[in-house]
Amino acid sequence: MASTEFLRITDLHSFYGESHILHGVDLIVNRGEVVTLLGRNGAGRTTTLKSILGLVGRRTGSIVINGVEAVHLPPHKVARMGIGYCPEERGIFASLTCEENLLLPPAVASGGMTVDEIYAMFPNLQERRTSPGMRLSGGEQQMLSVARILRTGAKLLLLDEISEGLAPVIVQALGRAIRMLREKGLTIVMVEQNFRFAAPLADRFYVMEHGRIVEGFTAAELEAKMGMLHEYLGV
Repeated sequence: MASTEFLRITDLHSFYGESHILHGVDLIVNRGEVVTLLGRNGAGRTTTLKSILGLVGRRTGSIVINGVEAVHLPPHKVARMGIGYCPEERGIFASLTCEENLLLPPAVASGGMTVDEIYAMFPNLQERRTSPGMRLSGGEQQMLSVARILRTGAKLLLLDEISEGLAPVIVQALGRAIRMLREKGLTIVMVEQNFRFAAPLADRFYVMEHGRIVEGFTAAELEAKMGMLHEYLGV
């Protein structure tokens, strides 16, 4: 089974200063899977994504990416292992055009999507390619935040709350994009509060509470787990 794994996290503890946020997280993400981390705000889901990249104060435990231990590596070296991160705050540069934002991140691996391929996936961005980042709508900024990591050649995408606060038509477009990326063989870990958005996209789910994984199950088990999800998430 090891050859199918892209990411294995074992006994991960993460800290911001003196604050102990993750308390022994264990999870596996296989190649080509979409895995969703569910949980209430403050459960540790975003910290898990940031911990994979090393964007926390301190980490202990094990984070194996594509067979390589990465828990002690700095963020720029983790990114060059083929990791693309789409943060909740988007991080669009206001003074740069849409296309300049898109072209800004460097390639970390071969096989990234071309600008034309990205525009085919997100036609809104092609229409707005000369518009400054500050003029883009929230939905367009979110599309851009996802799109710019696709050029880099990253094979594992970490997506943090990409549907939050967006119009339904934009959420549907992002859902179509995730399906297309999975068909291309990319591996995706999503943090999502929008259960209706995440449920049809994910192959597997992990539920987090108080910095721990409390449940893991497959899409096929989702219906049987709805009572448990209601208890943990209120869905």
